[in-house]
Amino acid sequence: MSTVFRKKVFWVLVSLGLILALCLRNLSLLFDPEALLAAFTGLGPWAAPAFVAAHVLATMVGVPATLLVLLGGAKFGLWWGSLWSLIGATVGATAAFWVARYLLQDWFRQRFAERKIYRNIDKLMDTHSFNCVLAVRFAPLSPFCLVNFLFGLTSAPVSAFFWGTLIGIAPGTVAYTWIGLAGLEAIQGKGLWPLTLAMSFLGVLSIVPILLRRRRLS
Repeated sequence: MSTVFRKKVFWVLVSLGLILALCLRNLSLLFDPEALLAAFTGLGPWAAPAFVAAHVLATMVGVPATLLVLLGGAKFGLWWGSLWSLIGATVGATAAFWVARYLLQDWFRQRFAERKIYRNIDKLMDTHSFNCVLAVRFAPLSPFCLVNFLFGLTSAPVSAFFWGTLIGIAPGTVAYTWIGLAGLEAIQGKGLWPLTLAMSFLGVLSIVPILLRRRRLS
């Protein structure tokens, strides 16, 4: 292991350690919707920046942020909640992408450069990176946090990753934000129809990639 690589490892681990220390202080909030909503509400005009920052940190370190997206709908409404979640998730994903690229890409290439499957994937990323990122982001049950790091190991340009992520997760982000808003309205006694529509929208989004794939193969 070269000296340069050791320095990279050291500083990246130090940075991640600081981020994790910051996150772990209030990590339990991510699993307590009422406490988290109260925490953001208590921040007043700083609620939106704090929400985006929490989203970035959670996404970067691999903490599932679905609850944050739902909470965004309950706190900020459909459109503002979707916007803040999109910004936080995309920036956090790009940060994780850069961590993998800065820390592991050189080592990964040295170890797997001779593997045919890696060469094929890397070539595909070099020529069709945006479409690949978009397809993965729009696919149902895609492991969001893991994908961030895996793309960082390829030759995919950061711009293609950023825009592919932003566009690809937009429909799902809107759906979960809508569910968060509609769920709050249902709790407040405003009826179940909005929640039913939001859940139906999410269901449609889940099957669209499957239908498109079947149509392409037929």
